[in-house]
Amino acid sequence: MTSPQAMIFDMDGTLFQTETLLIPAYHRLFDRLREEGLFKGPTPPEEIILSSLGMLLEAIWNRVMPDASEEAKRRADELLLEEELSGLSAGASKLYPEVSNTLKALHEQGIKLFVASNGLEPYVIGVADAHEISPYFDGLYSAGGHQTETKVDLVRILLEENQIDHAWMVGDRSSDVEAGKKNGLTVIGCKYAGFGDDQELDGSDHIIHHFSEILDLVKAHSSSK
Repeated sequence: MTSPQAMIFDMDGTLFQTETLLIPAYHRLFDRLREEGLFKGPTPPEEIILSSLGMLLEAIWNRVMPDASEEAKRRADELLLEEELSGLSAGASKLYPEVSNTLKALHEQGIKLFVASNGLEPYVIGVADAHEISPYFDGLYSAGGHQTETKVDLVRILLEENQIDHAWMVGDRSSDVEAGKKNGLTVIGCKYAGFGDDQELDGSDHIIHHFSEILDLVKAHSSSK
């Protein structure tokens, strides 16, 4: 493992306990879709959207409601963002334990910190602002903000724009592993969210079961020099 000039974090399932915000918003958006005549029948099981976290929104809705119209799927994009931003304002959502303190410690060590998320830009910024972690980051990158089709492309843009030569990619899904490996980064797989399957983090250089273990990895590397 090379010493990190920077760390790039996924948001959902890595920094943010997404289900604390997503599940209430998910049920409200389907209530509104039914009210608007864009969806019929019961709300699809929560497990489907939870297992889809890390995907682009288009792929998520194709899994959650494959038979719905394109109009319904695009409206779902709008309603989910509205409901999530409303939920963030209400203050009911949570980061994973020790995320804020760990980010603060990494920032104070001079490591550049970034987010790379497949979410929409207002959502990514909204989560960081609501939980007061924005000051620790040098950049919040989102697929929605950069119009990228894969996280591989998003991370490549981030590295180029910030002239980062070596970094750690930290995330909980296979898309994070792929984004790190295809950009030549060390990958830290996060195993505490439980959204993926047993093979989700195959190829990671190291697996952590608690977010604060990142500090142990940095310290271990520094002491081994």
